[in-house]
Amino acid sequence: MERIWLRSYPPDVPHEIAPGSLQPLPDLLMERAARYADRRAFSSFGTHVTYAEFVALSDALAAWLQNRAGLKKGDRIAIMLPNLVQQPVAVTAALRLGLVIVNINPLYTPRELKHQLGDAGVQAIIIWDKVSAALGAIIGETSLNCVIVTGTTDLLTPDPPAPAADAHLGPYVAFTDALSEGRDLPWTPAQVDVADPAFLQYTGGTTGLSKGAVLTHANMSANMRQTLLTLQGRLDDEGQVIITALPLYHIFALTVNFLCCFDVGGTNVLIANPRDFPGFVQELGRWRFNFITGVNTLYNALLNTPGFDALDFSALHTSIAGGMAMHTAVAERWQRVTGCFVNEGYGLSETSPVLCVNLDSSAGFTGSIGLPVPSTDICIRDEQGNDVPYGQPGELCARGPQVMSGYWGNESATRQVMTADGFFRTGDIAIMDERGFVRIIDRKKDMILVSGFNVYPNEVEEVAAEMDGVLECACVGSPDPDSGECVTLFVVAQPGAGLAADQVRAWCRERLAPYKVPARIRFIPELPKSTVGKILRRELRTLAGTDDAPA
Repeated sequence: MERIWLRSYPPDVPHEIAPGSLQPLPDLLMERAARYADRRAFSSFGTHVTYAEFVALSDALAAWLQNRAGLKKGDRIAIMLPNLVQQPVAVTAALRLGLVIVNINPLYTPRELKHQLGDAGVQAIIIWDKVSAALGAIIGETSLNCVIVTGTTDLLTPDPPAPAADAHLGPYVAFTDALSEGRDLPWTPAQVDVADPAFLQYTGGTTGLSKGAVLTHANMSANMRQTLLTLQGRLDDEGQVIITALPLYHIFALTVNFLCCFDVGGTNVLIANPRDFPGFVQELGRWRFNFITGVNTLYNALLNTPGFDALDFSALHTSIAGGMAMHTAVAERWQRVTGCFVNEGYGLSETSPVLCVNLDSSAGFTGSIGLPVPSTDICIRDEQGNDVPYGQPGELCARGPQVMSGYWGNESATRQVMTADGFFRTGDIAIMDERGFVRIIDRKKDMILVSGFNVYPNEVEEVAAEMDGVLECACVGSPDPDSGECVTLFVVAQPGAGLAADQVRAWCRERLAPYKVPARIRFIPELPKSTVGKILRRELRTLAGTDDAPA
C-alpha cells in the first residue's frame, strides 16, 4: 500500500521508528532513572519524588511482592489506584518482576471488578482504601491471594495513618508496611523479553463485556517511540513539567504522560482529583508547566473555572487532546487563553493507544485526527474489506508495532477484529484525504462516549433488564454539553409495574460505574425493531433528541 501521508510529514519526523529501538519496559525505565537520578520524577500534593527515590520505592515493593506474595513472571497483578505516586511505583515494580498488569478503574462497582479480576485470573491487587468496599463485596469470589491497601497520604508524610480498608476485605497488607519490609529483602529482577505481555488493558471493543487487550513490552515501547517522534522539538530532555490529570490507569495517560515523559526525564505533576477544578487550577498556579493532556470536557471545564485565565502559560508549548472529539469552539478558546493550540490525536486501548496525531506544531487546530504515526499503516475499507477511494467513508483499519497481540483468552473476539493481512479493525468510520489526513465521521456503531470514557450499551442494558418490572430496554448516546454525550435508556415497563425513572437509575447506580449510569431514562410503549427483531438504535437516537417521552 502507498503511504501517501508520508509526503505530509514535517521534515524532522522520521517515517519509521529506529530498528532495534524497542526495549523491555524495565530496561527503559531503569536506564532513564539512572540518567536523571537527581531530577524530580513525580509531584503529588506538594511532595516531590526524585528518579532515584522512585527507583528505591519500586525496589522495596518488588522485593516484597517477590518474597512475601510469591509472585513470579507472568502472574497477573491488578492496580486500582487514582493518580497518586503509588500508582507508577506499583506499575514499575510489577514490570521489573515480569508481572502482567491489569489496570482497573477505581470507580468500578463490585460487579465490574469481579468480571475483570476473574477474566484475567488476577492473583494480587494494590487498591486505594477509599474504594476497598467494592473489593470487599466480592473478595470471596475471586482468586486473589494477596491484597495491598494504600491510603492517599502514604508517601506524603513520614508516619501516615493506616489505610481505612473495608471491614469485609479480610486479611490485607498496608502499602507502607510492604515497603518497609521490602527494603530489607533481597530480590531478583525478571528476565523480560519485548514479546512478553506487559498490560491487560480492558476495553469493551465495540460491544459486550470488557475484554483484556494484551499489550506487550514491544507494543508499549513502540508506541512510546512513535509518540515521541511526532513531538520532535517539543518534548525534550530539558526538564519538562507535565500535568497529568487524566488517570494513569487509562492507556492514553499511561503511554503519553508516564512512559513518554519518563523517557525524557520530565516531572509529572499528578492530579489525583481533576474534578476539583478550583483545586486543580490552584495546583497549576504553582508551576510553569510545559505539557498537558486532556479531553474536551476537561479543557472546557478548566476554561470555565475562575482564575484559570490568570495563570502563567508562558512555558506551555504542548496541549494534547484525545479520548473524545475536541470541539472547535473549545479548542479555539483554549488557544486564545493559553496561547497554545490543541494537538488532537486518535487511538484505542488495542493500539497502545496512538495511531494518528497532528504532527505540525504550526498548523493550529485542524479538527482532524492528523496523520498516521511513524511505522503505522492506515487504510479505510468498506464492509467487504476493500479499500475505498480517498474522501470516501469506511472503517478505519490499522497495522503497526503498537497493535495488540490479541484479547486475553478470547481467540474468537481477536479473529473478529483482525483481518487476514494483519490490520486491526477499529470499528470507527473515517475519511482519509489525498494528503493522508484522517477525519473521524462516526464512532463505533453503538458505543457511547461520556467524558472520554467508553460506555457499551449491551452492558447497561444487561443490568437494567435484570430489574423487576423492566420488560425490554435499550440505550443510546445523547448529546450533552458537559460530558459530550450521556447515556439515555429507553425502557418498556411490564404492565402494572409502576416503575419510575429514579428507581431504574438507583438500580443501575448500584451496579455500574457513575459514568455508565443513565442520565436520562425514558419510558416508551415498545422499542423500534427491524423485521428480524433487531433494535433500531438509529430511531432511538432520533427520539432521544426530542421531548416526546418523559425523562
